[in-house]
Amino acid sequence: MGKVTGFLEFKRDTQPYRPVAERVRDFKQVLLPFPADALRKQGARCMDCGIPFCHQGCPLGNLIPDWNDLVYRDRWKEASERLHATNNFPELTGTLCPAPCEGSCVLGINDDPVTIKAIELAIVDRAWEEGWIKPEPPVVKTGKTVAVVGSGPAGLAAAQQLARAGHAVTVFERDDRPGGLLRYGIPEFKMEKRVLDRRIRQMAAEGVTFVTGAHVGVTVEVARLRADFDALVLTGGATAPRDLPIPGREHAGIHFAMEYLTLQNRRCQGEAISDERFITARGKRVVIMGGGDTGADCLGTAHRQGARSVHQLEILPRPPEERAPDNPWPQWPNTYRVSSAHAEGGERVYSVSTRRFLGDAQGRVSALEAVEVELVRENGRMAFTEKPGAELTLPCELVLLAMGFVGPERPGLLEALGVRLTERGTVWRDEQWMTSVPGVFTAGDMQRGQSLIVWAIAEGRSAARGVDGYLMGRSDLPAPLA
Repeated sequence: MGKVTGFLEFKRDTQPYRPVAERVRDFKQVLLPFPADALRKQGARCMDCGIPFCHQGCPLGNLIPDWNDLVYRDRWKEASERLHATNNFPELTGTLCPAPCEGSCVLGINDDPVTIKAIELAIVDRAWEEGWIKPEPPVVKTGKTVAVVGSGPAGLAAAQQLARAGHAVTVFERDDRPGGLLRYGIPEFKMEKRVLDRRIRQMAAEGVTFVTGAHVGVTVEVARLRADFDALVLTGGATAPRDLPIPGREHAGIHFAMEYLTLQNRRCQGEAISDERFITARGKRVVIMGGGDTGADCLGTAHRQGARSVHQLEILPRPPEERAPDNPWPQWPNTYRVSSAHAEGGERVYSVSTRRFLGDAQGRVSALEAVEVELVRENGRMAFTEKPGAELTLPCELVLLAMGFVGPERPGLLEALGVRLTERGTVWRDEQWMTSVPGVFTAGDMQRGQSLIVWAIAEGRSAARGVDGYLMGRSDLPAPLA
């Protein structure tokens, strides 16, 4: 694949970004277009490796060597067709996915892996520019109806697949616009919402109906959906946030990350959010609890709002620069990474556990007390132990809890349906992606737990095949996951 000697001739190049001093002054996309000639060289680095382990790393089973080779040969339209054969929304994964495919690249054994994610994004961007991406309405309608509850990546993927199979699909979204966390959780500087909106328009042209402001189980009766539709697909995500119930949690100025990010996203989309309701970091000392992607999203947002300082705390130790001996290829490399937000500033503090929040006379958070911890093995299990005399106090006027999610929200939809849950609190499903309730299916974080966008799309596609088979007796839809 690519040029036979390409991996020897060309070194890895990475996605270009706007200068930090420029991009922190606005909420526009931080990525810059990758020059086509440079990308052809990156595609040339793809090896004829015999067994492409990038397939193993990608839950969608993307045909990565195929479109790397086509980009190298300047056959962009064919590359787009290969890309869309396995992925409904490559502009989302090309922007937001951490690229487990690159972690599994064979070239990564002793060199830098192929720049797969950047090539993927460039292909789909060009496809939109050239007008190659068009609505694909079904030739034949089945007369069957499907309700998809939730319009995140899993719900959108399932809806598009089912609509193209000829079913009448209605997507129910509790917020006022479709997209779920893609719209309200992902900052604008990471993905401008016009990217999401053009896919929504494509799906509407393919026959998908979007009903917003419809909170199933609260404002929309579950019994009505069961009566009106032949099948239901639950893709509401794992939106119950993990809290930090320590002394002082009641102080004002401590918010869940999604409260904070959602309000800024709404302002970016032109909504009138009052100053009293808005959560801002302007002029404040900010502490972010959690070192993951959501924490980085909060970090980048705080920079743009004009924070006085930002500390991002993580209880785990700092990852190594290179793979550890117990983290061999082709596993996902648990190494130290610097996101675009981290490159903009702020301090990352590892191996610390917060003991309590302190407040001022007005009941607002003013500082937190924490202690350094060490990760040790006790009785075969890993545990954190405090280091004696390693206490620290951080002044802060804004604390953002970005420690992940504990699972799907149970009141309303799930309780009304009475679906079986797993030991982890997620929705149980069988091999056909059906829940314990006949005719009700599930996909994405709601059944998997908090995970990656690429897993959500893959599961949406697989669940669509299960629904199609249930309604028609068989299905020709592809399914990346068994």
